[in-house]
Amino acid sequence: MPDPYGEQALLTPAMTKGYDAVPSEERQPLVRYLEAVVAARRAPVHTAVAFNAVYFGYDLNGDGYGGSPLRLDDFPVISLGEGAPALPVGAMVCVATGSDPLYAEIVHREGAHPEVGPLGDVPAWVSGAPAGAEGPGRPAGGSALRRRELLVPDLDVFGPALRLSQTQLHRLRTRRRRLNKDGHVIVDVTYSSPEAARRDDVTAYADHLLTAAREQLLSPFVPVSLAELVGGTGEDGLRAGLLGLLDTVRAVLLSSSSLRTWGHYAVTRASLTECWGDTGPLGGDDLRSLAAAVEHAATPARRRHGLTTPVTVYTAVGPWLRQVPGAAELLAGVGYAAAVCRANLTLADVVRGDSDQGLFENGCRVTLDDAFESGGIWRSLHPGGSQLPGDPLTPAGRGWASTLPAPLEQQAGAEPEADVDPVDQPLADDADLGPWELLRDDAEEVVWRSPLRLAHLMDGWFPLHPHVLSELRRSHGPRLRARLELDHAGRTGSAQQAGQDVTAELGEASGRLSGIVWPYDFFPGLFLELCWPRGGTVIRAATTRLKETLQVDERVIGHCYDPRVLTREDAPGSDRHGDSAVGLGPRQLVMRAVRRCGLLTLDGHALLDRSVLPSAVYGRRPARLQTAVLEAAVAELLAERRLESALGSRDARGQPHHPARHGQPVIPLIGYRPERRRVIRPWADAEPVGSGVLPLQFVAGHLRRLRPGCSPSPVQRAAFRDYCRRLGKADGWELPYGYTFVTGHIRGR
Repeated sequence: MPDPYGEQALLTPAMTKGYDAVPSEERQPLVRYLEAVVAARRAPVHTAVAFNAVYFGYDLNGDGYGGSPLRLDDFPVISLGEGAPALPVGAMVCVATGSDPLYAEIVHREGAHPEVGPLGDVPAWVSGAPAGAEGPGRPAGGSALRRRELLVPDLDVFGPALRLSQTQLHRLRTRRRRLNKDGHVIVDVTYSSPEAARRDDVTAYADHLLTAAREQLLSPFVPVSLAELVGGTGEDGLRAGLLGLLDTVRAVLLSSSSLRTWGHYAVTRASLTECWGDTGPLGGDDLRSLAAAVEHAATPARRRHGLTTPVTVYTAVGPWLRQVPGAAELLAGVGYAAAVCRANLTLADVVRGDSDQGLFENGCRVTLDDAFESGGIWRSLHPGGSQLPGDPLTPAGRGWASTLPAPLEQQAGAEPEADVDPVDQPLADDADLGPWELLRDDAEEVVWRSPLRLAHLMDGWFPLHPHVLSELRRSHGPRLRARLELDHAGRTGSAQQAGQDVTAELGEASGRLSGIVWPYDFFPGLFLELCWPRGGTVIRAATTRLKETLQVDERVIGHCYDPRVLTREDAPGSDRHGDSAVGLGPRQLVMRAVRRCGLLTLDGHALLDRSVLPSAVYGRRPARLQTAVLEAAVAELLAERRLESALGSRDARGQPHHPARHGQPVIPLIGYRPERRRVIRPWADAEPVGSGVLPLQFVAGHLRRLRPGCSPSPVQRAAFRDYCRRLGKADGWELPYGYTFVTGHIRGR
């Protein structure tokens, strides 16, 4: 069985670049180890917990993290019913007990809203509500965002030496001073910003490791250090490498044929089969009852004349499970996390197998509405045929959305206009978008930089700097034939594109080069550095390579670019062949409107007043059906994190602002944030590996457990000291007992 401290390191440098960059032969040991971890743990294994296991060296023989490098005194202290910093799943904590400290790993986390009923009944506004929401349609009123959360700690992960006896644990649960009756911790968490509260589990855990748990992350006693894997201790490199490792671990869990996943949680298929065959509490019969209850929750009672009343019901999984007779002890400790995961998987299987995108034969539509609050909240709607179909397992937050103020025309009861075709909206006032930057103006040349715009690509032209315009017009008149030389760094284009005869149109107020044939891979926002040697008619334009190739949404980018121009002018429906919204689907129309009309930040983040979305898409007041279609598309994009919610304000002139300004009415915004990630070998410029030849692989320096009776050589002790110096750990000179150090080397033939 693979072991993090075994002969072969389970984490490799390639894994810091994400799952797709990892050769299959490097994945297999990690797959086998994580499958064993999931089978050994009583709780479902979250991506963050799986990362902990392989990075900090979870021992499968019963010691857990007992022999790990973790410094217990560095753990944050939490206590039942008190305030606490945000603690993501995977965080190592100390639970205050009043006597001996209790160390644990957080394996499950969920919202614990007090208004959830004992039978799982939930007020609509709770489902999908943002942190700090105070009531229906009322987001957080103050600067501090507080949310009550339930944390499930695994108290057995640090081995027998730190494990409580059953008597001690029973005493703590009975007194309910440090743990509640189920052995869980309920805390009031304060978030620094709405963005922090909305972070997904993996990003939140990466932030935790790089800040509060940084000493643990960079310990020289882990099997293989992140700093060694990425080749340095720079902040950007550590963050990118850590996110790459988490992506690899997540994808490995998804790829395993012996595991099932619910969100970021993984369980074995064998444990699910065993649960579904169990006839006791929380077994197959109870889970089938839960599925039936959710399916029929909204089925209304018939009136005397056969009429029905539309009904929407929200059911929370955790409270529903707690009311099952005989389930109390099974839901104690990590058993609660396991039961919640199995229940959600059962509901998901029923929805997938017995309904048409959530619509059942009885006319009820069942969808997941909130994946975080109270173990997950499912929405039952009858009649469900009127709701537009979509992925029923993507949390839509319709409960909270239903309590937000309706658009003005709906409030006034105005009749909808006939369907109209979407029209293009003029850009927001972006006069400063993509300005030129003068880099040098001396006796020999004029050099400036400016981003390529969509209009330049469509019509084959590029503006001239005013200094160049004035001198060329003075010496050559209003028009001349010029030469444009393109140098696309790192790429080879045709000779015709590299050197082109173009026309310089030199007006009194502005000038430009026209008749340009742009290379196929040029895109809006690409920075061009232009140079005009004085006295000549040749203008040179060059691009600049990025240090690391990026993928921004669907576009792979290897050269410097302006993110604001990319957001505005690379929106759906825009390319060098045209710029139109005709033919776009609802999701593309929403994304186009937010990117083209929203407030724009320097990093390319666009924010749009949600109430003006329909008019931004269709140009005038749309029909009600069109508005409903857009809202469904927004809900899907928010659930997929392609868009995000935010709060702003509106001034007396009707202009939106972000962040919200004091004294102005608060308004909901929807935002587009470009998704950026590193790309490996984007243009396939590396030679393929020949058949039957193993590629060379760099193995980072790592710790290895020794067989009993063996000891490390003086050479390896000295190598470990050098390794510690590279990590900046002046307090970690000697190898831990029972381990040796394997220096970095090249493996392969």
